Amino acid sequence: MSPLVGAVLTHGVTTLTLDSPANRNALSAALVGEVRAALAAAGADPAVRAVVLTHTGNTFCAGADLKSPCDPADFLALLREIAELPKPVVARVTGHVRAGGLGLLGACDIAAAGPASTYAFTETHLGVVPAVISAPLLPRLDPRAAARYFLTAEAFDAAEATRIGLLTLHGEDVDQALAPVLAGLRKAGPQALAETKRLVTAPVRAALDRDGAALTELSARHFASDEAREGIGARFARRDPSWAL
Repeated sequence: MSPLVGAVLTHGVTTLTLDSPANRNALSAALVGEVRAALAAAGADPAVRAVVLTHTGNTFCAGADLKSPCDPADFLALLREIAELPKPVVARVTGHVRAGGLGLLGACDIAAAGPASTYAFTETHLGVVPAVISAPLLPRLDPRAAARYFLTAEAFDAAEATRIGLLTLHGEDVDQALAPVLAGLRKAGPQALAETKRLVTAPVRAALDRDGAALTELSARHFASDEAREGIGARFARRDPSWAL
């Protein structure tokens, strides 16, 4: 079986590439496990100054793999490991991000995107709740925008994602936009970088520690509900769920 995550170290930066385009890089148990292992390896490597998380295909991450979802506790562990990694993690997005994929952006320290990227918290339309991802996202997002997009599942673009705090920056050429960011990280002292990351991630880490268990239970309970079965079944059948007006 081919790896679902590629890892390449270049000039102090390890690029982790989500490479499961057949299911739009959805959060299967296998994908989550490979990302966790690759992050651990990068964190332990003294040659690595920063990690870039990116993707193949036109979707960064479609959220939970509805055919083979990962355990919410494993996804929570991944978000915690991104936030606690002693190296900055930078998201590089050129495609679509949905549901749980947005949690990955929230856990990353810096997130940059290109003009073709779009975003949506699609959970309510499936009869589930954006529970676990709320821990890293709510400390970062504009509260009014979070309420709107969590509730309505509307799609929005990179400019709006930057305005509300989901992205750090966006540009016509995402690599050009990220060039000064990565240059700055390469010049930073490794210990100073790690301690500074601890300072700026304190609210996210606190939310994950405080609320993680309850949010995991909430997510699992709704995924097992009749409403979720109807919503997910409707998605696969390409029809509206029974509750849609």
